[in-house]
Formats: sequence, C-alpha cells, structure tokens
Amino acid sequence: MAGTIPIFEKEKVIHSPTLNTVLMVEETLKNMGELITVAELKRKLPKQVMHQTLLQILDYLQFSGKIIIGTKGVLWVFTERSELNKLIQRGTEV
Repeated sequence: MAGTIPIFEKEKVIHSPTLNTVLMVEETLKNMGELITVAELKRKLPKQVMHQTLLQILDYLQFSGKIIIGTKGVLWVFTERSELNKLIQRGTEV
C-alpha cells in the first residue's frame, strides 16, 4: 500500500530533567553566590548532568527569574521571600 501512513512513526524523544536534578542545580547556583561559567557549574555539581539537560534547566531557571545568563556566565539573582522580608524590616521607609 503505497499511500498509507505508517502506524509507528519515529518521533523525536524529548528528555526532561527530573525535579531532583533541577533542585540540585538550583542549590549549587544558590550556594555559589557569584558569577560562574557553565563549565565550572558542571564541575561543581555533586552528580554528573548531561550538557543538554543542564541547558534545559538553565533555560527554565532564567525563564522563572531565578538566574541571569550572560556572556561571562550564570548568576543566581532570586531572593527568597523570607530574606526579602528581613531586608524590608531593616530598610527605612521613605
């Protein structure tokens, strides 16, 4: 049957990072406290992460406003609400 569509077509399998991996990358970036390159980040992680998976995680963290990715590296910028409340309490009202 020349004009039929095969039942099983090859689909591109997209791998998504696990929550544990996302949290591991978040925690590592949060504890760094300074600008870090992607290569340095890969070395600092407690477990190995595939490069494409790490890039997916970094895209998500940037989209959610937790990091900034620049030409020189990655920087954690998210402030926890409890830390923000402490800063507000210490600040002066204008």
